Amino acid sequence: MTHHGTLISVAELEQLMRSGQRLRTFDCSFDLGNPSAGSDQFVQGHIPGARHAHLDHDLSAHGTANSTHPPASGGRHPLPAREDLARWLTSHGVDNDTQVVVYDRQGQNYCGRLWWMLKWCGHDAVAVLDGGWQAWLAAGGASETGPTPPPDPGAPGGFALKPPLVELVTTATVQQRLQQPGQTLIDARATPRYRGDVEPLDPVAGHIPGALNRPFSLNLGADGFFKPAAQLRAEFVALLAGRDPATVVHHCGSGVSAVPNVLAMAVAGLGGQALYAGSWSEWCRTPGLPVATGDGA
Repeated sequence: MTHHGTLISVAELEQLMRSGQRLRTFDCSFDLGNPSAGSDQFVQGHIPGARHAHLDHDLSAHGTANSTHPPASGGRHPLPAREDLARWLTSHGVDNDTQVVVYDRQGQNYCGRLWWMLKWCGHDAVAVLDGGWQAWLAAGGASETGPTPPPDPGAPGGFALKPPLVELVTTATVQQRLQQPGQTLIDARATPRYRGDVEPLDPVAGHIPGALNRPFSLNLGADGFFKPAAQLRAEFVALLAGRDPATVVHHCGSGVSAVPNVLAMAVAGLGGQALYAGSWSEWCRTPGLPVATGDGA
């Protein structure tokens, strides 16, 4: 069975679709400013057989009726419990033998959330479509329209949780290890937000003291594809400046746009797949925690 665990090309996805291998594709398109936009885009066109995974409804825990366990993190997009995610995956026909492919239309930003969540549930056979929906269309890939099929609780098979392949880091752990050599924080937000010059989403501007800044958009080339592994490796090594990649904890505003940095380090062969899912939105709402501003870490 062919296994893809980081990036997958359009040609490789097309080959998988022809092979008859167990495959589930999720379109994770989303817009923070217009939460219904991703669903609308999916209806207008998507990869044949894909399901839509909504960031707010499916990939975050907001106290909905579908949640049977406490959220695994805080912040603006609290991470659902692994048990809830396993039940959701099962309802969409995913089991432990399924190759999962995720994509979006927003620079492979939102689909990374589901990629990381599956790794967190112990499922390694999940890959991000390099270049996203735009690459699929540019290559002449087929498309279909219409809404995603409703979840089917009676779908055959089932997704069983396995030990996590990535690390989920809490606010308490980040605070405990703050400014210590065993923890290297990388903030994926745009530099003006990292500096504290602007803050459109959270009540406090700035960043976690000691954090380095690597905007997630830097992982893509002008063509919309991830940069080559060697280039990504060189850029992260330069950013880390001698720090051990194994100490890296990624974060952003709400634990979503940090994942392209996680994926990029994986593509580069550097590891560093720990995620502080609560991120700045949880940190800045927690009383008594320090805040830094400006360029200096």
